[in-house]
Amino acid sequence: MNKIVRLFQSVSFVVCGIAILTSCSKSRPTAENPGGVSTATGLEYNSDGGFQVNDFEGQPAGPNLVYIEGGRSILGSFEEDILNSRDNIERTVTVASFYMDETEVSNIHWTEYLYYVKLDSSREFYQSALPDTTVWTSELAFNDPYREHYLRYPGFRFYPVVGVSWIQANDYCEWRTNMVNLKLAEDAGVEVPAESGGRIALESGVVIPNYRLPTEAEWEYAAQALIGTQWLDENQTHQRIYPWDGHALRNPYGKTMGSFLANFKRGRGDYAGIAGKLNDGAMITAYAYEYPPNDFGLFHMAGNVNEWVQDLYRPLSFQDVDDLNPIRRNGYLDGEDYYDFENYNSLINDKVRVFKGGSWKDVAYWMSPGTRRFLEEDSSTATIGFRCAMISAGSNY
Repeated sequence: MNKIVRLFQSVSFVVCGIAILTSCSKSRPTAENPGGVSTATGLEYNSDGGFQVNDFEGQPAGPNLVYIEGGRSILGSFEEDILNSRDNIERTVTVASFYMDETEVSNIHWTEYLYYVKLDSSREFYQSALPDTTVWTSELAFNDPYREHYLRYPGFRFYPVVGVSWIQANDYCEWRTNMVNLKLAEDAGVEVPAESGGRIALESGVVIPNYRLPTEAEWEYAAQALIGTQWLDENQTHQRIYPWDGHALRNPYGKTMGSFLANFKRGRGDYAGIAGKLNDGAMITAYAYEYPPNDFGLFHMAGNVNEWVQDLYRPLSFQDVDDLNPIRRNGYLDGEDYYDFENYNSLINDKVRVFKGGSWKDVAYWMSPGTRRFLEEDSSTATIGFRCAMISAGSNY
């Protein structure tokens, strides 16, 4: 009899506990379920003339974006500093969760952009949006077919766009934000007032934050993808020289054993191997999904094309930036006057931006996520492209 009573008491305790937890979860408002009445004023939401609280089901998914869970990481170069630049010393930082394009922005995306820009922008802006196809030109090489065909020929549709400056990449991010949000608003039946100039209120709950270039820290963190090296609780078994495991550039496993894991320059004059066994398969850029993705699901975070990031270049950024979501957006604490650009004693000023990742024309050293270089923000080459990123709004991690 006592056993039955004790069993009854245990069951009652569990049921009561569940009931309490359920009642608490129902009574506490959340972003998705704010309730019908303000917890601050007691006024009713969405009444006539009252404060409007729109439905919200979380941040909408942006096309081509992959979720990157943030966390603590050691950024910096794990390769030998062969240039003795000392510009990316290892340091521990925390990067908040964000989203990033799974592939580099491709030619088909850029020609789509040009199509819409031509419809509703000035001739001057359309001209400014055109990639510089002369980046393929060399007096001592026959690259003329790429100059004429690479951007627009259908066979190159899903190859990364090149000849795009840092400034042009930022313009594209702004346009893409507007177009995606207009489509999301249309799908949700939200009208965009003409007087708003096409801007959709964030409070609507149907739009996404801005597309933008990733910060250098975000890019490097995403390239490392150390979620695949964890063991037990917050222990990582190893760091990575490249966005994959191991010290080698070839796949050590399975049917593709011996195949290269990225598109890069294998050696002087060797871009792809020999006929019959073109190992890395690309003498210039490669198809956007050509090689296996890293553990975050991102393609070509090493090789193919270098990628622009937001940051202004400074050799000592690693010393100055914050350790939470670091970025160098200007010359704060490290002005361009220190570098004597005007007298040609340095290439560093407030117009040079970081690019990372290595390219089809780079040796393997530059494919390590910690390496970094810079170029003027209005310049472009046949070896630099970009991908977009976006914050993860409404979360604290």
